[in-house]
Amino acid sequence: MSDPREWIAASQLPGLGPVTLARLRQEGICITRLLRAELSLPPSIRLRRDTLEAIHQYQYQGPLFQHATRLQQQAEALEIHVLGLDHPDYPELLKAIPDPPPALWVRGRPAALSLPQLGMVGSRHASRSGAQLAYDFAAALAESGVITCSGLALGIDAAAHQACVDLARPTVAVLGTGVDRIYPRRHQRLADALLACEGALVSEYPPGTAPLQGHFPRRNRIISGLSVGTLVVEAAIRSGSLITARLALEQGREVFAIPGSIHNPLSRGCHALIREGATLVETVAQVIEQLGSMLGLLVPGVIDVALSAPEPLPDLEPELLQLLQAVPWEPIWLDTLADQSHLPLPRLQALLMQLQLEGLIELTASRVCRIR
Repeated sequence: MSDPREWIAASQLPGLGPVTLARLRQEGICITRLLRAELSLPPSIRLRRDTLEAIHQYQYQGPLFQHATRLQQQAEALEIHVLGLDHPDYPELLKAIPDPPPALWVRGRPAALSLPQLGMVGSRHASRSGAQLAYDFAAALAESGVITCSGLALGIDAAAHQACVDLARPTVAVLGTGVDRIYPRRHQRLADALLACEGALVSEYPPGTAPLQGHFPRRNRIISGLSVGTLVVEAAIRSGSLITARLALEQGREVFAIPGSIHNPLSRGCHALIREGATLVETVAQVIEQLGSMLGLLVPGVIDVALSAPEPLPDLEPELLQLLQAVPWEPIWLDTLADQSHLPLPRLQALLMQLQLEGLIELTASRVCRIR
């Protein structure tokens, strides 16, 4: 195993990203040996002048060497693990993608990165029903021995991580910041709970890295790369979730998508993926059945979210029950529902508020749909 500073330095070399590093690996050139001056570049490989200069500086303990040393010391002070590509805890699935990060920064339990996991992604502006689906799927997968890998973002990501935390099961969050900087900040408590459940926060960016916009699309390849498959719960037609799913396909991993209403903009991304070959799933059993041989799990032991006995409805007054039966599973305008139910709009809104408090419907702006 190489000195961690060598992998840190490799990740900080100007003009030498994961793609170029992967090309060097294909040519049989080990970047750590290059930094130690144990080999030279063949004529077929040409690097930028500033890259070569930085390598030369490292060899003579110049600025790059000193910078890598400071980052290593900072990581040790913050109890952050540094996993280079040759570290025994560097996950094999991630190592197999075309452009694995040369160094991973991990808070928590590094071994969690190698547990069987499913990537789960979706909209940051998830509907209430979409967030509940993510929670239910993640909980059922966790009870079956499959942990969830996601991005700690708002919406679907947070629901999936929360399900694992509530069951005291590990979960892996891949960040677009340094692992010492939680983004969004409101998820600090969730991140702390994740670590308490022997999960892990992981990033390819060193401590102190701010949440820059370009980092988040790049981290998607790590979510899909750590996972045997990726499940998209809700996604708009243009979203980072679709980027993750397509990266998973390029990496040779399974992609699953949950369908939804044709009127819901957050279903269109899932429908696009299904048209492109993603597996349509309605139950956790369908996910496990597809991945069972790889995960070594038995399908009969899986909790089937969609086919499990539905939670009984609360006792409702006849007027509320009649209105609930009139609310469709797809969004409907309040004015339209008022016309169909023959209720004055103020009375309709009062009754809908009661149904929402019971968790039976979802109100969004001037529309409503049934969720239970």
